[in-house]
Amino acid sequence: MSRPELLAPAGGMESLTAALRCGADAVYAGAKQFSARASAENFDAAGLRDAAALCHLYGAKLYLAVNTLLFDSEFPALDRLLETAAEAGADGCIVQDFGAAAYISKRLPTLRLHASTQMTIHTPAGVRYAKQAGFCRAVAARELSAEQLRAVCEEAKRCGMEIEMFVHGAHCMSVSGQCWMSAAMGGRSANRGCCAQPCRLPFTADAAQREACALSLKDMSLAEQLPLIEAIGVDSLKIEGRMKRPEYVAAAVTAFRRALNGERPDMAELQAVFSRSGFTDGYFTGKRQDMFGTRRKEDVTAAQTVLSGIRARCQKPRKAAALDAHFVLRAGQPVTLTVSDGERTVTVSGDCPQQANSRPTDLPMLEKQFAKLGDTIYTLGAVTAELDDGMMLPASALNALRRDAAAAMDTARIRSNTPAHQLGEIPAMPTAPESAETPQFRLQIRRLAQLDAVGDYAARLDALLLPLGLATEYAAGRQPIPPERVMLLAPRFCVDEPKIAQLLKNAYDLGYRQLACQHIGDVQLGRELGFALHGTLGLHISNSYAAAAMRDAGLLDGLCTPETPALPAQMLPLGVFAYGRLPLMLTRNCPVRAQVGCGKCRHTLTDRRGAAVYTDCTRCL
Repeated sequence: MSRPELLAPAGGMESLTAALRCGADAVYAGAKQFSARASAENFDAAGLRDAAALCHLYGAKLYLAVNTLLFDSEFPALDRLLETAAEAGADGCIVQDFGAAAYISKRLPTLRLHASTQMTIHTPAGVRYAKQAGFCRAVAARELSAEQLRAVCEEAKRCGMEIEMFVHGAHCMSVSGQCWMSAAMGGRSANRGCCAQPCRLPFTADAAQREACALSLKDMSLAEQLPLIEAIGVDSLKIEGRMKRPEYVAAAVTAFRRALNGERPDMAELQAVFSRSGFTDGYFTGKRQDMFGTRRKEDVTAAQTVLSGIRARCQKPRKAAALDAHFVLRAGQPVTLTVSDGERTVTVSGDCPQQANSRPTDLPMLEKQFAKLGDTIYTLGAVTAELDDGMMLPASALNALRRDAAAAMDTARIRSNTPAHQLGEIPAMPTAPESAETPQFRLQIRRLAQLDAVGDYAARLDALLLPLGLATEYAAGRQPIPPERVMLLAPRFCVDEPKIAQLLKNAYDLGYRQLACQHIGDVQLGRELGFALHGTLGLHISNSYAAAAMRDAGLLDGLCTPETPALPAQMLPLGVFAYGRLPLMLTRNCPVRAQVGCGKCRHTLTDRRGAAVYTDCTRCL
């Protein structure tokens, strides 16, 4: 079994360098646009070229994060970024937006597509959808348990996909890709790379604990779980932290490289450089009782005790290859030096050797001069030579020859490790004929008792969106909206896919034929089971390319994401969330239960200004 890739964050060139010097196999980074960490330093076109070259020198890969939602007006800028990525030789692209993925697959078909964790892939069906959509890798949701992750990895192996998972770094309170809190409260959208992290501010379910931060989770760290993670079959181990300092990146990469090598990671150093009241592995282990934490004063001061030592660790290049050298010194001919790193061979030449007046150049002298590889990524391998009698080269000439050979090998390594990309045609913006259809209204409920208030308006509804768990009770009782106009809603986060699949089959037998899809796993399951498919907010339709992609996936209609400034082209009928409580977060760990327990739940959190935020829970249904 091959070892998993160690994937490090790089908010800027200094962090990227630290990651490579400490042993990262790959680095992910964002450009100046379309990065989910818009406030990081990020990389311009020249910076991306330099970043790719340094990665490829080490034999590492560079993945470009294009992991935000896009609007129609932004695709020309995306196209320019793809031209830069092709020129730089990026190894892959991490994508959230279905429209961006469809565009990239046509414009730059040689670039590997990775499905971002923002796509909320957390089930085997989600993996199957991603594979059919052209992705070669999926970043699994952070909220999976070990057994749920195992099911995802097994499905990935069956269909030829890779699975990447976060093993260290910040935990969002919300399931990734399903949070509108920052956008709704401050106009800074997480899905557009501008999250203001309001969840780190005080929220409380207990009036006696006004300063509690009930939405703030500890950072995750799974360094001590790596043997199990490797056994499960994860392909890439991802460290979060493009907004963190280079020393954080260095410490995290060092710790996980040691763990992968079977050594004990320095968890004390890792916690000192950055943590929020320590670490948690609660989602992975299923022990979610002690996952909440904040950044305390002692967490901040602890970093000062380790930063200088970590910084010193990154001052010189990491040795990545041994160079074998062969010198040829012939009378009357330029000296040649041929070096090999085991995969590549280059030859450089220098001055003609001179007749020695005293001591001729010999093999020990050549070894001594060639061993001076301090500021390169190389170590001394075997040194051999073909020497005419009585020939010599001064040390300065040998040093110049060594530098030229190392530089030539750098170039050869970069060239051989850089993918050769081929740009395709620019995909045309999808267009659709003008529609004169009268707007239709759909009603989504959470409890059957809500139907009592609908009255005669039921006849005017186009459809009722009904939680899957209520399907049997609804079919057996009063039906103000007939089953053929009912769209079933499976849970937004599926913890038991076989159970959900069986419930959908049972509902189909009861006469239900329509499924409202909240994530791509729903889309895949629904089309496998023969349902008519409709899109909801969780699919993030924000542009015309995404609308066309959802149409091609089999959807009959969909909802635009709330962040969209204007409706995209109606490649399929598109609607909006018009009235009601916008779901600001989807959580896997109830903040009310964690703070005061279910018995004291009042379905409310209070923020630092005294404003109430409504909360609801599937345990109540």
